[in-house]
Amino acid sequence: MAKKIAVLVGSLRKESYNRRIANEMIRLADGKLDMEIVEIGHLPLYNEDLDHNPPQEWIDFRDEIKSADGILVVSPEYNRTIPGALKNAIDVGSRPYGSSAWPGKPGAVVTSSVSALGGLAANHHIRQAFVFVDVPLMQQPEAYIGNASQLFKHDGNTLVEDTQTFLQSFVDAFQQWVEKF
Repeated sequence: MAKKIAVLVGSLRKESYNRRIANEMIRLADGKLDMEIVEIGHLPLYNEDLDHNPPQEWIDFRDEIKSADGILVVSPEYNRTIPGALKNAIDVGSRPYGSSAWPGKPGAVVTSSVSALGGLAANHHIRQAFVFVDVPLMQQPEAYIGNASQLFKHDGNTLVEDTQTFLQSFVDAFQQWVEKF
């Protein structure tokens, strides 16, 4: 039985490059990992005052994360750091204190950007946050996908062959990482 992987996409834009990359990774993992995007854009901002009576969206999100066997983040970089919606999701999943949904779930991070740097700073900031919430992250291969706007064929959804090949190797390595746990 394939391991269940919660995929978090840091961009909320419907046609984002990161969502397209995440969908391609889901396709490439078919039969190896059961990957599904867990939406984060609807989560109310984390506020500790609400922990005693959390919004249903928080409860549902935490349950989805708890039921997952692993975590894959596919995200852009906003202002050299983590997109706000993604940081909020990490915070929502880590609370209330002592009841985090994250610990021990193997994870991986892919960042992409229209710039040549491929979301390098965001990748490292995401890693920093996940280290604190005890998500053991795959170290290699690293995935900083630059020039994302140029990586799709004319249909706008299909990645060029070199990027597909790289993502397949990443998915294969991630599957091995998840199986270790």
